[in-house]
Amino acid sequence: MADLPLTLLSLLALTPILVVFLFLVILRWPAKKAMPLAYVVTAAIAFFIWKTPTIQIGAASIHGVVTALNILFIVFGAILLLNTLKACGDIHAIRQGFIDISPDRRVQVIIIAWLFGSFIEGAAGFGTPAAIAAPLLVAIGFPAMAAVVVALIIQSTPVSFGAVGTPILVGVNTGLSDQPQVLALLDNLNISHEAYLHTIGATVSLFHGIIGTFLPLILVALMTRFFGKNKSFREGLEIWKFALLSGLAFTIPYMLLGRYLGPEFPSLLGSLIGLVIVVSAVKAGIFQPKRAWNFAPEEEWEEEWRGEFHVDVHDHENKISRGHFFKAWSPYLIVAVLLVLTRTVPFIKDLVTAPAVTIVVSDIFGSGISTKSQPLYLPGFLFIVTVVLSYGIFRMNGSQIRESWKESFHTLLGAASALIFAVPMVQVFLNSQSESLEQMPLVLAEGVSALFGNLWPLIAPTIGALGAFIAGSNTISNMMFSLFQFGMAEKIGATPHIVVALQAVGGAAGNMICVHNVVAASATVGLLGKEGSVIRKTLLPMAWYALFAGGLGLVFLNGPGLNLGTAILAAMGAFIIWLIIQGAKHRS
Repeated sequence: MADLPLTLLSLLALTPILVVFLFLVILRWPAKKAMPLAYVVTAAIAFFIWKTPTIQIGAASIHGVVTALNILFIVFGAILLLNTLKACGDIHAIRQGFIDISPDRRVQVIIIAWLFGSFIEGAAGFGTPAAIAAPLLVAIGFPAMAAVVVALIIQSTPVSFGAVGTPILVGVNTGLSDQPQVLALLDNLNISHEAYLHTIGATVSLFHGIIGTFLPLILVALMTRFFGKNKSFREGLEIWKFALLSGLAFTIPYMLLGRYLGPEFPSLLGSLIGLVIVVSAVKAGIFQPKRAWNFAPEEEWEEEWRGEFHVDVHDHENKISRGHFFKAWSPYLIVAVLLVLTRTVPFIKDLVTAPAVTIVVSDIFGSGISTKSQPLYLPGFLFIVTVVLSYGIFRMNGSQIRESWKESFHTLLGAASALIFAVPMVQVFLNSQSESLEQMPLVLAEGVSALFGNLWPLIAPTIGALGAFIAGSNTISNMMFSLFQFGMAEKIGATPHIVVALQAVGGAAGNMICVHNVVAASATVGLLGKEGSVIRKTLLPMAWYALFAGGLGLVFLNGPGLNLGTAILAAMGAFIIWLIIQGAKHRS
């Protein structure tokens, strides 16, 4: 089939993605029905069109199952922690503590999703922020779907430097290291590979910093439009000053850290700095709304918004003590500390990733595909350790403990039926190469490149997002496409590190719509079966993010003259100014 035209091969490579969108997003099938079909279609195209060996398809599927089990372990831990707090009753203390900081849901979502979620992304990555932020938001009174959507939208700006810089240090690094064309450029520039990687990371932080500054504004506007009683953008935009302050409080240190310290620190430390600034601003009453915004009463929520998880969220008239709030929050603080320790302290990291505690299956069926699991390193294990510690902190009895485990296993089963097909489908797609054809994603990217020519920087972030949507990982997207993006830059005479940076930025934005992130986050709040509706809502901010990045790329490469990039940035600027004006009108 290698003699088929590139256009036709590209369309065939696109088919698995179209199947997912058709059944999951357009027809709104639940993921547990759509993903088995997508797996069958992908395997059939790999076998009949790509001529991928059967053992390779089988090995990729097994690798996918192992990866799915790793994800399910994380999901189970997050659900169990939430159900533990529900069983002991301290969910109410967490909720009331946030009301004491601010009763405004718009302020709460910025603190929990944007800042705390970005901190967890910086420490752990791999979808962990949504698994923590979404159930926490539900626990304090957010509709389940609103919690999942906002938790996924922030899976963008911090992602390129998630898990202490893994998408850059592993993803981009693996894609570019020891490649002849890259080595030739480095020799011509007389710089080391490490210095070049740092330059790419600094450029990524600049692109993300510019776009991410406006993300809290987009976040609150979409939340009030999709889930508010009046379905109004303006109600979210009313706090535009606070939203922009919250964006800058994170992105300014984020950009400085990316420029001067390297890929390990922008998300991890930038979010902490932002958290301190924003919480202090809230307590000081800076840019706070005169009237607190809230969702409609629960009985008025649309049925689609509701998840299986439920907690009585009636208001408490009396403020809780600082000690009680800290005690109720302590499990999440313990998780955060454990994540940082196991990712940044070499001795501890070596301990939890040692060969003795790592499960490895090498060269499955002689295909060259290997898989592994590091149970002690996965956030799921840290969640469970925290749950065990919580039994002592909250003095829980046997009945409470049994009930929390029972509910968690029940919720997990729903997620398993979707993920056990979604992730193998992804791995077959990624490992579909044969003697005559490269793997489907590269063929697809090559076909797209033929259409755009010198406008490639505009589409480069979308290719990164496509990679993340397929693979469920910014790191894998960067591994897969960094060299391709580098080659495209040289082909059109563009600066390669800028185009590779656009790949990384788009790969981060693609996490908003990645199927297994959506399934995992939905599972933590009992929202299974509504994944398509979630993707429909996160697709809009993802497209905005990728288009904004593409416009920036064109301007960085071509200058600020009269060109498409300038036109896109002018449109983005006009759009943001319009949003601010709408918010100011509503406030007045």
